[in-house]
Amino acid sequence: MNDITTQGYVRTDITPGGIAHITFFHPNHNSLPSLLLQGLIDAFDTAGKDPAVKAIVLRSAEHKTFCAGASFDELMAIRDFETSLAFFSGFGNVINAMRRCPKIIVGRIHGKAVGGGVGLAAGTDFCMASQYASVRLSELAVGFGPFVIGPAVERKVGTAAFSQMALNPGEWQTAAWAKEKGLFQEAFDTVEQLDAYLDHFTQNLASYNPEALTELKKIFWQGTDHWDTLLRERAAISGRLALSAFSKEAIAAFKAR
Repeated sequence: MNDITTQGYVRTDITPGGIAHITFFHPNHNSLPSLLLQGLIDAFDTAGKDPAVKAIVLRSAEHKTFCAGASFDELMAIRDFETSLAFFSGFGNVINAMRRCPKIIVGRIHGKAVGGGVGLAAGTDFCMASQYASVRLSELAVGFGPFVIGPAVERKVGTAAFSQMALNPGEWQTAAWAKEKGLFQEAFDTVEQLDAYLDHFTQNLASYNPEALTELKKIFWQGTDHWDTLLRERAAISGRLALSAFSKEAIAAFKAR
């Protein structure tokens, strides 16, 4: 990607201690078009195979928003089911890459997370946030639902909390709520406190037996081996609904605000 001003980027920086910081950025509130989703998949695959990497941190850059979810500009241009299926499979493919990655992935959620951004947080193995990291599942408001990221979110917060979020697409939940429900393991008053604890936590991770961490990760994700198929099936539901007149009108109205 040559023009990060318009296209964004995914970048991996590895510290001397072996912590791979995978950072994504997009000028539209860190939304994730397909190109960046593929960049995240490649970054997780590469870091997972690198023997020098002890653990991974997922983070975003430059905006107050952690992640605004999928790219609505890309969604609005879709006219056929196969393209729609591929679009909605994007976040599922990222979650599956996180699930398969043998390294522990720590989420740094510094600001608001919407839709697929909540899915990214749910796909981490340990997630920490600032008080500014409110969360919202907005999908129902534009004609479909959080089908693809649903298994990851529900796995962390349970069915009741997932239902609360899914059926209230206009309602923000606080970082404290997300911690109470299990989406976040820690929530701090400031981003500075978040980063201080992140450094402390990841330094500890890097000191542990890497084989033990890999075995723990397998245990954390037990029962999800069918997700390659499940998330694609969920993407097909969203892909079909997003082509409906209801969804097209809702998306256009959202973009016109």
